[in-house]
Amino acid sequence: MIFRSALLRELATSAVAIFLVLLGISITTQLVRLLGQAASGAITSTGVVALLGFTLVGYLPILLSVTLFIAVLMTLTRSYRDSEMVVWFSCGLGLTRWIRPVLTFSLPLVLTIALLSLLLSPWAVQKAEDFRRQMDSRDEVAQVTPGVFHESRRADRVYLVEEVAGKSNLVANVFVSSTQNGKLGVMVAQSGFQETAENGDRFLVLLNGRRYEGEPGSPEYKIFEFGRYAMRIETAESAERAPTTKTMSTLDLMRDPAPRNLGELSWRVGLPASALILCLLAIPLSFVNPRAGRSMNIVLAILVYMVYSNLLSIMQASIAQSRIDFFIGMWGVHAAMLLLLLLGMFYRRLSVFSVWRLLR
Repeated sequence: MIFRSALLRELATSAVAIFLVLLGISITTQLVRLLGQAASGAITSTGVVALLGFTLVGYLPILLSVTLFIAVLMTLTRSYRDSEMVVWFSCGLGLTRWIRPVLTFSLPLVLTIALLSLLLSPWAVQKAEDFRRQMDSRDEVAQVTPGVFHESRRADRVYLVEEVAGKSNLVANVFVSSTQNGKLGVMVAQSGFQETAENGDRFLVLLNGRRYEGEPGSPEYKIFEFGRYAMRIETAESAERAPTTKTMSTLDLMRDPAPRNLGELSWRVGLPASALILCLLAIPLSFVNPRAGRSMNIVLAILVYMVYSNLLSIMQASIAQSRIDFFIGMWGVHAAMLLLLLLGMFYRRLSVFSVWRLLR
């Protein structure tokens, strides 16, 4: 009882530390990518946090699976290195006695991974797509980033706004270049704001500025000074996108057994199944000979995880392309890893007895 509680406490501590590290890496990489999109005007600065949250929810099943595998592997490897396993085996207890406490710790996380993979991750991907579609339907001025030139969708206007006054519609130091009827017009204004007419049309109103108008290549230009100049803002309609397999719910995938849907279904079911098998594989992979190198098992564990993950992706693509049967593609890789687990337990049992006889 004391052994089990101590092991569960160490597994939980390792899992929390590993998960925080992996989560920090994921947040940093995704935040850099989203901030780059916000700087270019593809998304709003307020949408960065929302998209970051949706993206992390989609990544959580993989992060938790890796966390579970590394936590079990590192905890048992430490027991070998600190010779705690020597005491364990000297008491006549086998390696299989570790399966029950490892499963006690792993099953709640595996159920969480299943919930995320089957329900929450598709919802998060769908919400992220809806959010991006809403941002794509913004008007031209709303997509302008201060200090960055922005071209309209019709490529007939170029905007440059030096400053935006917070959440209000006020802008300062506005530059607009437009082409109308073969004439090039350049407008500069000290300030401006957005205005909505009674019929719903939106306008960018420039205040206290000048307009330079003329034909390209001709030295003759007209200069107009104005106190108020209104330009109609084009609003793009939200484009309807066909739902992808990643945005479809698991129930919809099961209702429509098309090859692409079955491929996505095999991936979602495979994530919790692989997490459970990996945590058990970590038991034989954690074996370390105290008189030999201490990093070979880590290298082997990384290779096993990479092969397992890549095989799941290959099977998903093969099912989606109707190259392999759904049942064989979904469960074949897991069956092979279960066989590897049994062979690993048998081999490590023999290795442990050999090392124990040498230490005696």
